[in-house]
Parts: sequence; C-alpha cells; structure tokens
Amino acid sequence: MRKQGWIVAALVVAFSLILAAGTPCLAENIYDRVAKTGVVNVGLMYNSIPAAYFNEKNEWVGFDVDIAEEVIKRIGGYMGKTLKVERVKVNNKTRISFLTSGRIDMSTANMTHKRERDRTIDFSITYFFDGEKILAKKGMYKKHEDFLGKKIASMQGTTSEKNAINLLKKLGDPNAEQNVISFQDEPSCFLALKQGKVQGWATDSTILIGYAAKEPGKYELVGDFFSDEPYGMGVPEDQSDWRDAINFALQDMWQDGTYMNIYNKWYGPDTPYYFPMTEKIETWP
Repeated sequence: MRKQGWIVAALVVAFSLILAAGTPCLAENIYDRVAKTGVVNVGLMYNSIPAAYFNEKNEWVGFDVDIAEEVIKRIGGYMGKTLKVERVKVNNKTRISFLTSGRIDMSTANMTHKRERDRTIDFSITYFFDGEKILAKKGMYKKHEDFLGKKIASMQGTTSEKNAINLLKKLGDPNAEQNVISFQDEPSCFLALKQGKVQGWATDSTILIGYAAKEPGKYELVGDFFSDEPYGMGVPEDQSDWRDAINFALQDMWQDGTYMNIYNKWYGPDTPYYFPMTEKIETWP
C-alpha cells in the first residue's frame, strides 16, 4: 500500500511538471510597465509623406508622429505622470513582428485594420480613414480601365498589393498578378513610376498625395477609391488595459477638438496634402 502511495505521488509530480512546461508565461502587462518606467516604445514609419517622414531639416515629423505623441501625452495624464516617447523605425514588414516580439508597445504606421492581421495583434479603434487609388503621370490615364495590361507598382506584403491584383482581375486582366510589381517601400514605388518602369502606383490615397506634392503638377490620382482602408493603432494581443487607454485618448482628442487640429495641420485645405475628413472617430458614452 505504501509503495502504491509513492507511485501515485510521483505521477502527480510528473503530471504537474508537464503542465507547467506546457503553460506559457503570462504576458507582461504593458499598462503597468509603462506606469512604472514612464517609457513607451512607438513604431512609426519614416518615409511615408505626410504621415511620418524626415523633412528637409532631418526632423522626424508627420500626422502619425503628432497623433501618437498626443495619445501618449493623454495616457500619461490618466496615470498622473509625464511619459517619454521612444520612436522606433518600422516598415510594412516589421511593424507587426515588432509588436509580437515586444520591441514596440504600439504601432502608428499606416496600418489598415484587417481580420487577417487581427489574428496576430490587436487594434485600437479606427483613427484615420483612407482608401486606395492609383497615381500616374498627369494626363496619361482617366479611369481604372486604362490600366488594363499596364504595370502597376505596389509595396510588398501590404493590403495595397492584394487590392491592386484584385482590381486588375476585376477589369479582366489575365496577367493581373504579373502586372502588379512589388517594391520594398514607398520611395521605390515612386521612383519606378518616375522612371516609367510602371505606369501607375496603387496604394492609400494620402500616401500618393504626399509623394505627388513633391513634384507639383506632374502626377495625378486616377479614378475612384477601389478599397476602404481604416487605420488602427496596432497593439500586442491580450493587453486590454493598454488598448483601452489608447482608445480613451483618441476619443478624448476627438471630442475636445485636438484631433482635428492635428488633422488640419497635415491634411487641411491650406496644406499640399489636402484630404477632406468624411468620417468620425468612434466615441463611447
């Protein structure tokens, strides 16, 4: 009987060890850590005009930069302290992996909220409303159908790449996948368009407006929107306290007018990037 007792005890210990080995450690609570350290790592683009880019003075500026810093300022206010923003360069390939690896605490980086992405990370409420269009040299094309059989640039690993292929397929292009040429980043897409390697560049309209403004009068947007692109701030999964704080900050910014002040600074009628606001930030009672 005593021997059987030892066997049962040993089995219990072994089973407990197996369970412990198979159970992942609980994720660090970002909100608590930020409240303790006072530092937030924010992922931002660096060549996306006018969302986040380096200007002629080599200053890292843009709409996303201002929005992210105001959000963090508000969260600091909720915590009763001043938070420090650490800016981290991200691109379309690294912005999600930096979130999942813990390199950044939030990504404010032209990121459309898609179900596919939501399987890996979480998102804030929509903080920017855009859609995709095609940029071409001025006077060359009038409608989407004019790009049938033509080469169109897009960025690797983005929703723009998939949407451009789907657009050409819808238009009846049998070589749609071959006619969408993928490039590493936005400057590469614009250079390909300038050099005539492609006849159009398909991506979010505000990005296209930003690059077209670099050479006024030479480029134009062709056709209507062919997709909706609601931007959300990316956050690591299962961080509801942190995500709520970001959402509350965005809503408060909308309600007191700060959001539109920032928006008009970058996209208002007196800017080279004029893009009328047509939607409202979601607010909760």
